[in-house]
Amino acid sequence: MLLAIDIGNTNIVFGIYEDEQCISDWRIQTDQLKTADEYEVIFRSLLSAGKICRTEISGIILSSVVPTLLHPFREMLSGLFEKASINFVTPDIYDKLPVKVLNPFEIGTDLVANATAAYQKYGNNTMVIDFGTALTFTTIGNNSEILGVAIAPGLRTAVGALAGKTAQLPQIHLAPPPSVLGENTIHAIQSGIIFGYTGLVDSIVDRTETEMNKTLTIVATGGLSAVMVPLSKKVKIVEPMLTLDGLMQINSFL
Repeated sequence: MLLAIDIGNTNIVFGIYEDEQCISDWRIQTDQLKTADEYEVIFRSLLSAGKICRTEISGIILSSVVPTLLHPFREMLSGLFEKASINFVTPDIYDKLPVKVLNPFEIGTDLVANATAAYQKYGNNTMVIDFGTALTFTTIGNNSEILGVAIAPGLRTAVGALAGKTAQLPQIHLAPPPSVLGENTIHAIQSGIIFGYTGLVDSIVDRTETEMNKTLTIVATGGLSAVMVPLSKKVKIVEPMLTLDGLMQINSFL
């Protein structure tokens, strides 16, 4: 079995793959202050509750956009899975992947994992929209080449900034409001964020397709993709496990 781990700015998502199928997955909050021992307790308890035998895990693949957690995770994984081989997604391995990565030191490893999975499943002229801490648009053109990325603040990041910088606007649950005309504070913020970001997403897709003179296959992933996709005119495909699937596929090329 393979353990795939994606360390993001807000959450750490990890799953167990057997015969290229994810059989269990978990999501925990990212905490840069936690030690290797503390993460070991979390992983040990979740794997045990999921009835996953640690000795059956023969390989581990890890992507991280939080550099300070690399050392604690290396230490934790080496102790918890003594017999497993551990691979880290770094620019050193990009030449082994089926996608071509431009500016390898400028792109997040999670975006490379997304692109790998999307290309394997949907081929060229594909865009991955990841609704995470940052809202990212990664476009794969002809010849399996990652052409570029667009980045905006994620929806929760925008809500957090709004609540943090204003005296009377609260943190809210992100869901479509009953009307674009918000009749209370919560619905007003939901309208601006949810419907506003729907327009942002469709606009970026439109501009990309116009610049490329291509119709793209649009694939959404990330925690809020299920909320946003039904509202979008351009996005129809949701792949909630895309990043972990990409890590699993990357591991097969190493």
